[in-house]
Amino acid sequence: MDNPRSGLNAVAEAAKQAPGKGLPPVHLWHPEHCGDIDIVIRTDGVWMHEGSPIGRKELVRLFSTVLRKDPDGYHLVTPVEKLKITVEDLPFRAVAMRREGDDLIFTTDVGDDVTASEADPIVVETDPATGEPAPRIHVRHDLWARIARSVFYEMVEMAQEVDGRLVVRSGGQVFSLGAVT
Repeated sequence: MDNPRSGLNAVAEAAKQAPGKGLPPVHLWHPEHCGDIDIVIRTDGVWMHEGSPIGRKELVRLFSTVLRKDPDGYHLVTPVEKLKITVEDLPFRAVAMRREGDDLIFTTDVGDDVTASEADPIVVETDPATGEPAPRIHVRHDLWARIARSVFYEMVEMAQEVDGRLVVRSGGQVFSLGAVT
């Protein structure tokens, strides 16, 4: 791509075309790959462009709405451009949780609310490097949010023990947080 700034501007403009508060239909867009853009979503959730944090939350939110995961990685997608970015872990962080009735609703660092359910499950794996739990929740399409440690501790506090496992319930589903130790 000749001018990365034009790609960044095109992505921002395409994201603004989303009707109301809905998300653009990135799953329906199939533009040609235009190259890579120097955007990195760090493990801590900070979005970086050319080595500097993107300081405007509105811009990060805008870019998050045109993010898509394809077999070859993560991309910012518009109807006419597809720009590959780097994601160090998962693209989003679940930074807050609340209970509404029988549902657990997670809020991501980009402002999405997700109700844990069959369609948007909670998955807890073990980080092979640390041996610590690595919880995540599905957000949309093939995009996931890493559940922040403090939020995971809240889940553990509200969990019930069933057959030697800690579980939480939401959206008519039971999600295992791990074995009782």
